[in-house]
Amino acid sequence: MNNSNPALRHLGLRHVALNVTDVPRALHFYRDLLGFSVIWEPDPENVYLSSGCDNLALHRVDQIERPGALDHLGILVQRADEVQPAENALRAAGVPIFQATRTHRDQSVSCYVADPDGNSVQILFEPTLSKIAIPESPQCP
Repeated sequence: MNNSNPALRHLGLRHVALNVTDVPRALHFYRDLLGFSVIWEPDPENVYLSSGCDNLALHRVDQIERPGALDHLGILVQRADEVQPAENALRAAGVPIFQATRTHRDQSVSCYVADPDGNSVQILFEPTLSKIAIPESPQCP
C-alpha cells in the first residue's frame, strides 16, 4: 500500500479518546475552559464531547501510565492573535502552562497547557488549517 492505493478512504482524524483519572475534573477543563460541548454522557465514567466536527472521548481509569505514546492534542483557533489571550485565560484559571505563546518558523502560533491529567494540549493557529471554516468544509457537513 502507498498514498496512491491507501487501505481506506477516510474523513480525517476526528475522534480522540483520552484516559482520565477524574471525569468531572477533565470535563471542567475541556467543556468549561476550552469550550467543547457534551454530546453524550452514557455513565459517570465516560463522556463524549465535540467542537462540532470532532469527537473527544474521556474514559475514566484508575491510573495513567507515563510516559505514554501521546505527545499532545492540538486545538485549532482561527487567528494567530487568539492564542495569547487563551493562554492568559487558562493561566488565570490555574491551568499549568507547559510552553508560553510563541511563533514557529512556519508562522504557526501556539502555546502548550496541561489538562488535569498532565496531557499536553496545544492551542494552535496553523496558517493553512486555521483558514478552513469547519461549517463550510466539505469533509464536515
